[in-house]
Parts: sequence; structure tokens; C-alpha cells
Amino acid sequence: MIKIENLKKSYNGALVLDIEELKVNQGESFGLVGNNGAGKTTLFRLVLDLIKADTGWVQSKNIDVKRTSDWKTYTGSFLDEGFLVDFLSTEEYFNFIAKINSVSKSELDALINLFSDFFGGEILNQKKYIRDFSKGNQKKIGIFAAIMSQPEVLVLDEPFANLDPSSQIRLKQLLKKIQKEKNVCMLISSHDLNHVTEVCERIVVLEKGKMINDIKTSEDTLGELETYFSSEVYS
Repeated sequence: MIKIENLKKSYNGALVLDIEELKVNQGESFGLVGNNGAGKTTLFRLVLDLIKADTGWVQSKNIDVKRTSDWKTYTGSFLDEGFLVDFLSTEEYFNFIAKINSVSKSELDALINLFSDFFGGEILNQKKYIRDFSKGNQKKIGIFAAIMSQPEVLVLDEPFANLDPSSQIRLKQLLKKIQKEKNVCMLISSHDLNHVTEVCERIVVLEKGKMINDIKTSEDTLGELETYFSSEVYS
């Protein structure tokens, strides 16, 4: 589904990402963890062709993402508030995203109903612009918009950050449900080791732009990750 080879990115002469090879299969839930500056967001921005690589390439369903935008029709993503149209109301924004993705009103209503607990009564009918919502509620709006088109590839950067505990739990349940029922290829980065190991069946550890480990998630994975990040020596 997603293939990466010889991907490098530098800023001001400093190499921040250096991945020789990485493949994420269709229907796979892929988690990316690492300390600040590890290169997680840089990797996702390259996958979404938001920045230019120094060398290497990213393919999505055998499509080179930098050569054509065809992959965008089946890809949903939310990295930060810059993905939002913040001068719209929530309803205006959802209708706009639905229109450009050919999502019918009945489909949109069904999805809103599915996410109603996650929204927690704080997203719809608030009579304010997206820019006036809290960071957590902006994140809820962005995640829903990313999932609205029912994508084959879903990319989320730190989806649990700024969410209250109830919303984090509901989001985990929704992501697992969507991945299982829709066979979505999910790429999720997170600083929360507990959440990412619950949601993702595979975890890659990044350190200073390089892949340190590629783990198939098991009951031991959380402990292994905690040991690595507490000692910085993977055992």
C-alpha cells in the first residue's frame, strides 16, 4: 500500500530523516513512536507530499506521490490545525469536505451519528467558527473530516494529544472499528505508548530520523517500548 525507499530529508544541513526501506500493507494499522525531533511528522509530511525529499521516494498503491495527485482520492489525513478551514463553522466545514469527496447527506449524517459520543455535544450546533474551538475540539473536527471520505489510507499525527480521557478512549474504539470493518491502512504517530500499542498491530520506533525497531504488537510491546524510552537502550 505504502512503500518508501532511500528517503532522506535535511533542514539547514542537518539530516532529520533517513529511511532505507519501509512498507505498510493494505489494512495494516501502523504506529510510529519516537521522542521529539525523531522525524515522525517529517515522515508523514513526505508521505502526503507536503514537503520535498532530498532523495528517495514514497509510493501509495504504486503511485509516486510527488508525480501525481491521484492518491489523494483515497487518502484521509490530519496532522495539525493547518488542515482546517478555520473561518468556517463546523457544519460549513463538514459540508464542504463532504461535497469535495462526494459524500451524500445521508452518508454524512450516518457518520456524524457514529461519532456522536466522540463529539461529546461540543462540536455541532455551537454557532462559532472552527478557530474559536479549543485545540482538543479542533482535533476532533480534523479527525472526523479525515475519516469522512472513508479512505483506504488514513494518516493521523498525534491524534490523542489535547483530547480528554473519555475522548481518547472513544477515539481508540472508533479507530479499531474502522480499521477492522473497512480494512483501512492506518498510519498513526503518538507519544502515548499505551494508546498506540492498543490501536496498532505494528509499531516502528524512530530515533534521530532512523528506524530503530519494527515490532509486531503483542502483550509485551508496551513494556518493551517503556524500557527503550526509559533507558534509550533497546533490549
